[in-house]
Amino acid sequence: MTHFQPSAIDSRLEIAVEACWRAGRITLAYYQAPVHVDLKSDGSPVTQADLRAEQEIRSLLSKYFPGDAIVGEEAGSQRASAEAGTWYIDPIDGTKSFICGVPFYAVLLAYEVAGEVVLGVVNLPALNEIIWASKGNGCFWNGRRARVSAVNDLKEARLMVTDYRQMERDCPPSGWQQLCAETKLHRTWGDAYGHVLVATGRAEIMIDPRMSVWDCGPLLPILQEAGGRFTDWQGRATIHGPNAFSTNSLLHEAVQAKLATRMSHDT
Repeated sequence: MTHFQPSAIDSRLEIAVEACWRAGRITLAYYQAPVHVDLKSDGSPVTQADLRAEQEIRSLLSKYFPGDAIVGEEAGSQRASAEAGTWYIDPIDGTKSFICGVPFYAVLLAYEVAGEVVLGVVNLPALNEIIWASKGNGCFWNGRRARVSAVNDLKEARLMVTDYRQMERDCPPSGWQQLCAETKLHRTWGDAYGHVLVATGRAEIMIDPRMSVWDCGPLLPILQEAGGRFTDWQGRATIHGPNAFSTNSLLHEAVQAKLATRMSHDT
């Protein structure tokens, strides 16, 4: 069980929100403007906006919490004392959207201590939206309380994914086709934005077939504090899984049943 003082959470949340806001301002200087794109070893794109935004967050965290560890998508790990918690940074989640000039990209930041994520922040700079949550203190969207929807029937559910082709590759045809057939509305350009839509009651389901820890970091506490659920496809509430999905909680088991056919198919 985590024993973490509320005052420590509050102080970190305040700085986390500020760090994400500052990083977001940096990205906007490059948004919908000519920007050079490099490819990383895994083939994913990275820009100067990614690098500068992550450095801004690292600088602020190091200034106020020098004993904490930091793990970022672009600059790797900065370890600290064994007792320290760990920050997870994704300076631009949805870099492909960002490069295309599409506003559904986000700055992500989360803090984990003793294996539990106690706070998370998602800033959507181009949409002027920011959402944050901390353990036991609720979820807030642009300063007002955020809650998931009360939809309890798949027939009325709005389903978000980032890429249909990836879902077709990673989810078995039977489960994916059933889910599409049984839900009301389907949209893409997801990434973190899709999970934010669930947390704020504007969608009910968001599915990601492939995730990294910095992608998941803030989404777990945000969904939980908004009354929803964020798990991997096996139903584990973790940010360290290879995949993830979020729901308004009421539909979680129904969605997982469709995704679970993938695990049965693989075994």
